Amino acid sequence: MSRWIVLAIPVDGVSEMDRNARTLAEFDGSAEEAESALLEAANTYTHKLWKVNRREIFKCSSRSYFLRIHGRMATYGFLLQLAELVHDTAEPTSKSLA
Repeated sequence: MSRWIVLAIPVDGVSEMDRNARTLAEFDGSAEEAESALLEAANTYTHKLWKVNRREIFKCSSRSYFLRIHGRMATYGFLLQLAELVHDTAEPTSKSLA
């Protein structure tokens, strides 16, 4: 089982102070479970909008979507990406046989 994160990377409509990527989810699971979690995030992420009037989801690949959400007075665009952990220095090392 792999470790995954779902990232929301601002592309359009956000202020300069709000340009950092956000981690929307972090979990262990299969690739299929991770892709399902990514689609769930695309269907539910609202950024800072109280009410989403319209949601457009564009599939870039099985591991990334472009999300455009429209509110009453603003429209935001985000690249939602799925990332798999491939290295972690905090992982326990194997015990030596000596």
